Amino acid sequence: MNNRPDAGVTVGIDVGGTFTDFVLFDPQRQNTLFHKEPSTPSDPALAVSEGLMALLAKSGLPASALTLVLHGTTLGLNAIIQRRGARVALVISQGFRDVLEIARARMPSSFDFHADREPPFLPRQRILEISARFSPQGKVLQWPEESELNALAQRIHALNVSAVALVTINGYTNPRAEGELAEQLSRYFAAIPVLSSAQLWPEIREYERTLVAGLNAYIQPLMQRYFSRLSNLLERQTIDAPLLITASNGGVLPLDAARERPVDTLLSGPASGVIAAAYLAKSTESGGFVTFDMGGTSSDISVSADGEVERVNRTDIGGMPLILPVVGVSALGAGGGSIIHVDDFGILKVGPESAGADPGPVAYNRGGNVPTLTDCYLVCGILAPDALLAGTLPLDFAAAHQALANLAGQLGLEGDHAAERVASGALAVATTQMATSLNKALAQRGVSADALTLIPFGGAGPTHANFFASEAGIDRLVVPLRPGTFCAQGAITADIRRDFVRSLRVFVNQETFSTLSSTIAELNQLAQQWFQEQAATLSHTSRCMVEADMRYSGQAYELSVSLAEPENIQLEGLIQAFQQLHQQRYGFNNAAVGIELTTLRLSLTASLPRPSENAFVPAPASESRLQRPLFLHQNWLSAEVWSRSQIQFDHVLAGPAIVEQDDTTTLILPGWSGQLDKAGNLIISRQPQGETR
Repeated sequence: MNNRPDAGVTVGIDVGGTFTDFVLFDPQRQNTLFHKEPSTPSDPALAVSEGLMALLAKSGLPASALTLVLHGTTLGLNAIIQRRGARVALVISQGFRDVLEIARARMPSSFDFHADREPPFLPRQRILEISARFSPQGKVLQWPEESELNALAQRIHALNVSAVALVTINGYTNPRAEGELAEQLSRYFAAIPVLSSAQLWPEIREYERTLVAGLNAYIQPLMQRYFSRLSNLLERQTIDAPLLITASNGGVLPLDAARERPVDTLLSGPASGVIAAAYLAKSTESGGFVTFDMGGTSSDISVSADGEVERVNRTDIGGMPLILPVVGVSALGAGGGSIIHVDDFGILKVGPESAGADPGPVAYNRGGNVPTLTDCYLVCGILAPDALLAGTLPLDFAAAHQALANLAGQLGLEGDHAAERVASGALAVATTQMATSLNKALAQRGVSADALTLIPFGGAGPTHANFFASEAGIDRLVVPLRPGTFCAQGAITADIRRDFVRSLRVFVNQETFSTLSSTIAELNQLAQQWFQEQAATLSHTSRCMVEADMRYSGQAYELSVSLAEPENIQLEGLIQAFQQLHQQRYGFNNAAVGIELTTLRLSLTASLPRPSENAFVPAPASESRLQRPLFLHQNWLSAEVWSRSQIQFDHVLAGPAIVEQDDTTTLILPGWSGQLDKAGNLIISRQPQGETR
């Protein structure tokens, strides 16, 4: 049963470093339009506004026709990685001022005593102490007097900060009281918000909870300015459709919720791509899949063994752990802008340094002088010498060739094709790095690569995907119709999603089950209240699911056990679900050992309009196709060049072949072949031995 409201004209937006991508779906005309607008890093909202108007002009629709705008951005993520967030202060319980310095007291590298660890995002001089503390049961042990709050406020004023994060030890056990303390302290400030960590995310482990609160304060002023600027620009253009922001958990949030909790949006772009991939995998009956989103700095992968989006409760952001529910995405250290260099031992290396989008690869002619993977694609013939990146940016073949020739000199390579040999070698090095990282992830899940389908997207994803699949042992790829705007497409296929959490630390037995039940009921009530206040006007129905972090007594870390809806959870089912998952993950379980439940999680989802599938009709086929020299595996080959829009259903693209479209280029290797499915996706499969061209 489809409980979504009736669909109107919906737009999905994804802001990237080089381009801002748009997808518009018009249900009445059964029409989907795509657009790429050059990003404006100095004012990211401007590219969104201008691109949206260009997209409307292309569609012939007035601004009033829009019913929903869904928008993803990595603005907050980039601010954290580049350490360009707001000037904030942290207020923490007495005795814990060094929580960010100590962290988890782990070395950054177990085998390198000289390795530097990631410095805290907040300097110690802006971390202040307060006489506030709770017991593990939530009882107030210390509470500050007004005189202490007054003195603390004066010190905060002197620091000239934009926001304050408040963290009390064991505050997760009494979120309401910590929230009252934050409110009490905020009365001393006119325009500086005081954010309570326990109100934001009441989960155990003080270091990680401090990071959630601190990072939310760190990016909130920046994100609020951006959201306000964007809202003003859209208002000037008479666009009054609801603006939803994509979240790290693969859902979307109303604008007000994203303003309050921007930390929930850190991985919005990569998460949207995985959501779109899961939707594509279902429509193509692909089963388990691996997503491969290759951008300028890195490549993001996500693994799904069963075709469902994998979500995790912990990830790393800029070298720091983040304990929020997010789509399980891992970054590989190779992107189109990854720099090719020779190390001190004369070995060819790729990354992790990146030229990014500005200055970018040498071929961009923006001042870059060190070769990158994009330069390698160009020199090897995968990209045409006269190519226009994303249909607008010309590439300089001669400059890229010279940069790689200079690197060949450092390696002692000579001859007419020295630059091509370096480029081919660099592509092999990058591919090995990618495959090694993926194989580790598959081994952890007990999944075989040949049982999965690779879904590549992003500007460079389809370009490198066949290299990656061949090395990793994947036999099938599905290249979407519009890979370059795939993350924006994911935004318009997402649901509203909001997560709630409460840490308990209780043994699972008959005596404590009433406490568990009442906590689940409390979380469900919070979720329904949030839905009525924030999202009820956008969706007709909502659904809640519960997850529990559980472990045997004495274990250090938990397993996240998926449970039923809040009303249907029983004690025996709870214990059985944990025992089964422990058996599956570790090969054993032990019914004689007590089970501890540390944290309960509840996720609320609400349906939004989703585009229906359009019938795909290819353009008329061209009578002739070009051939292009291609340097692969240290040899020259001749590749047939296809235009993506002119490929017919009965065409079989035998490798080596190159498929060109305005938002990406797809390479098909020798021993592989490609063919369209009914929806226009390009299915690339490994040919049986003996059938290669």
